Amino acid sequence: MKPNQQGNQLRIIAGRWRGRKLPFAPVPGLRPTPDRVRETLFNWLSPLITGARCLDLFAGSGALGIEAASRGAAELVMVDQDPVVVRTLREQLQQLEFDNAQVIQQDVISWLSMATAGSFDVVFLDPPFRENRLPDCIRLLEAGGWLAAGARIYIEAEKACTPELPDSWELYRSKHAGQVGYHLAKHS
Repeated sequence: MKPNQQGNQLRIIAGRWRGRKLPFAPVPGLRPTPDRVRETLFNWLSPLITGARCLDLFAGSGALGIEAASRGAAELVMVDQDPVVVRTLREQLQQLEFDNAQVIQQDVISWLSMATAGSFDVVFLDPPFRENRLPDCIRLLEAGGWLAAGARIYIEAEKACTPELPDSWELYRSKHAGQVGYHLAKHS
């Protein structure tokens, strides 16, 4: 895919690839996390991101996972079911020469139910809006041993949606921008 072929580009905000623009897959409904929201999120995560093991669920444009890699994440696992999205993410990571990443093409709920990839320090959870997938993802993340002690879980949803969290998660930060609500929880 040629850069900006469909006007679909994301800009890496900071870190190793600061200012770099990457094309993302022209898939209907794909909405990269806005720059302003990403900047706030990564300010929240700044003490943790260097050397972190990150999981990007519903990876989509790759904005969150690639930003984490740019800022020093040690390892990145991205999961998305769309073949065009997966191919584009693999091309982006190859272009950036970030070898410590894995892009998995599978439904997130199915993958969380079956896979065993160890625990993660940071999880990005940004499912498609209006599909009510947050409760199942949160339950599976909690029950499946996916979270390291002290892990941070970023949740992005419609502004009106307040995610129900397990007792072992503490809502650490919460904001909204436009119609988007974004939250950072801490796993104990």
